[in-house]
Amino acid sequence: MKKGWRKKWRRWLLELAAVLLVVWGVQAWQARNLPRGAAPALDGRLPDGRVVSLEAYRGRPVLVHFWATWCPVCRLESGAIEAVARDWPVITVAMQSGTEKEVADFMQARALSFPVVADPDGRIAGRWGVRGVPVSFVVDGDGEIRAALVGYTTSLGLRLRLWWAGVSLR
Repeated sequence: MKKGWRKKWRRWLLELAAVLLVVWGVQAWQARNLPRGAAPALDGRLPDGRVVSLEAYRGRPVLVHFWATWCPVCRLESGAIEAVARDWPVITVAMQSGTEKEVADFMQARALSFPVVADPDGRIAGRWGVRGVPVSFVVDGDGEIRAALVGYTTSLGLRLRLWWAGVSLR
């Protein structure tokens, strides 16, 4: 009887490993054209008028997240981004989502408070190689991209990557 359970567990573990390998492979393929190494410049204005810059976060990891108001996956993921923004530096870019006021109205209607830069014409996204959303980058304190993620990402996954980017600086 014990031997039967061992075989089942071994099979389940192998199947889980295969699924994780496929997920990792798809993620790597989707992110293949995103920038690596030094992060491109990111400067913008928040809806409240404050200026935000990636350079201001030197010395600590930051999440740079591209999303759009018209993207259903982005709307699903907004709670995870909101949660991460409570504990980690976050800059988000609302790609091709309208004016600063339209983006601010969207944020207010959904009670979201993470920092957002409107990118109505997609110029910022273009510099970062972003063609679709959502896309998240973890940038370490030295300004190097440590992770590029395409599609839905969990709060835990983002937090672990930010933590790792901070640990690996020391």
